[in-house]
Amino acid sequence: MTASAVGQRRAGLSVRLRLTLSYAGFLVLAGTALFAALLLVLRYVPDENLMVQDGGGFAPSRSDLLDVAVPLSAAAVGFLALVGLVGGWILAGRMLRPLDRISEAAALAADGALDHRIALEGPDDELRRLADTFDMMLTRLERSFEEQRRFTANASHELRTPNTVVKALLEVAQADPVGRDVDRLLSRLYETNERSIAMVESLLQLARLDHDSLRAEPVDLADVIREAVQALPELDAPDSAGGGPDPAGGAAPSAGDGAPELVLTLDAAAVHGNRVLLGQLAGNLLGNAVRHNLPAGGRVRVGTRLDDRRRPTLVVENTGAPLDPAVVATLAEPFVRADARTRRPDRAAGSGLGLSIVASIARAHGAELALAARPDGGLSATVTFPPS
Repeated sequence: MTASAVGQRRAGLSVRLRLTLSYAGFLVLAGTALFAALLLVLRYVPDENLMVQDGGGFAPSRSDLLDVAVPLSAAAVGFLALVGLVGGWILAGRMLRPLDRISEAAALAADGALDHRIALEGPDDELRRLADTFDMMLTRLERSFEEQRRFTANASHELRTPNTVVKALLEVAQADPVGRDVDRLLSRLYETNERSIAMVESLLQLARLDHDSLRAEPVDLADVIREAVQALPELDAPDSAGGGPDPAGGAAPSAGDGAPELVLTLDAAAVHGNRVLLGQLAGNLLGNAVRHNLPAGGRVRVGTRLDDRRRPTLVVENTGAPLDPAVVATLAEPFVRADARTRRPDRAAGSGLGLSIVASIARAHGAELALAARPDGGLSATVTFPPS
């Protein structure tokens, strides 16, 4: 609803005034009913003057009692109305004071100030829960906007870098038209263009993961890992070598000199999820483990199992340089790379979005992604899914 539409609403009574009138009206109705009941009792009194025997004196009749009771009842009802208005106004103000603070916080949030918190004191009642919920919403919004700003800044930087490299290569080639190496120039331009394409595709995939609905089916994580291993060239053994991953566990020969050794321990772990996205999750984790491994003598361990709470779990560990735990805690954020991690010289640098995509896929499946630095170097990534 637009601000102009809100401004066109007709003015109405405030909530405080409506509550005040409700309190006063209730008291007046209750008092009127009470006095009406008392007056009805008087109908059992005879409507004539009575004399008490044995010199007891005069006894009032029904008319006499009504002459006294009606004015007193009317005065009492008026007093109740006054008490209801004054007391209701005070009580309504006290009851609605938290709503004023919530409204003030909402107005500040509408103006862009997301760092304000209500921090309502008092007992755990409906208004306190409403204020706490609003504070949690503001905290999430603030964190989300901060992540969005950081993501936009990082994306702008990452997308600008390939263009800057292309511009520099072309300027160098133009400056030396005779001695330039055309083949090398084309190769560098091709690599830079491929990086730009991968970056844009990763950004689009992140956007789709945040908005697309998830079509789920029963999937075995062990099968997903086997398919991901076959699809990853760095881990796919040549047919002539008779290699390939061992479904029962053990090491699988890897393609290429210096490629890390792959160790699989795959137990049945059924989840309810999207097979394509789970394959992307496994492929990103495996590719990340290969790219950021030791130049030689590295190892990648992959395991699927059910934990002690019957939750399907995927674990991918790789050897590598020691990692700072503070850096590891931020690796799932977009464009974050650990500078201390070892990259093999024959592998292209990643886009910095692989673990971000893994985290998004995990969230879409209600799973938890836990990253930890291994004591002897490298990274351990654990994805824990809810029981299927």
